[in-house]
Amino acid sequence: MFRLNERGLASRPQRRDAGGAGLFLAEGDLVVQRALQAGCTPLAALIDAARPPAITDALPADTTVYAGGERVRTMVTGLGVAHSIVAVFHRPPRPTAAELAQRCTRLVVVEAVDNPANMGSIIRNAAALGWQGLIIDTTSTDPLARRSLRASMGHAAAFPFAREADLRAVLADLRRHDFTVVALTPASDAIDLDDVPRSDRMAVLIGSERAGLAPETMALASHRAAIPMAAGVDSLNAAAATAIACYALRG
Repeated sequence: MFRLNERGLASRPQRRDAGGAGLFLAEGDLVVQRALQAGCTPLAALIDAARPPAITDALPADTTVYAGGERVRTMVTGLGVAHSIVAVFHRPPRPTAAELAQRCTRLVVVEAVDNPANMGSIIRNAAALGWQGLIIDTTSTDPLARRSLRASMGHAAAFPFAREADLRAVLADLRRHDFTVVALTPASDAIDLDDVPRSDRMAVLIGSERAGLAPETMALASHRAAIPMAAGVDSLNAAAATAIACYALRG
């Protein structure tokens, strides 16, 4: 199970199941630690037989633990790096977008971001800057994918996220719940990010690096905002743009 790919760990229906169906893999002691701290339940772990990491002692007693040397662990996992621990966890239940809207005042909303490293960095940035939840559409990558978890430094295991098929309905609902929805765009007619009116409830809307936000999605924003940049540079990558927007619009 330690070398299963994302589809092997969780099928598409399982990844979209709000009840937490399927599994995910945490690589390294920090990511495993944060998954445990988030309340995720481990199924099995593979550890360094010669130097078991300290986090091994925090695994529940019913966790199946395997041990091996570096060559064995590299062969079993198929990873380029023999981490001191990798662990397979049950996926936790997910909130709905409506539930996040009720309990959060700062939300990141993502459309069509399919790069796991970008998704993990978006989550890490949002968590670091005090934002409280993430809403993604069905075309975006899985926040609990291996690369996403690594890029987030394990924060993806704890950061609440909802996956919704109809993102435009979600945005309309956020507006009805008094969220100011700020769509990031490099368009020349967008207002400066610093000029966005602040409110008690803010949502920042991020699109694909290639195509940006769909026009129909953009139309549902309260404001279209651009990050001021030097001449000749039209945009930042999704993760960097999220970091700047979350800092500028923080509570």
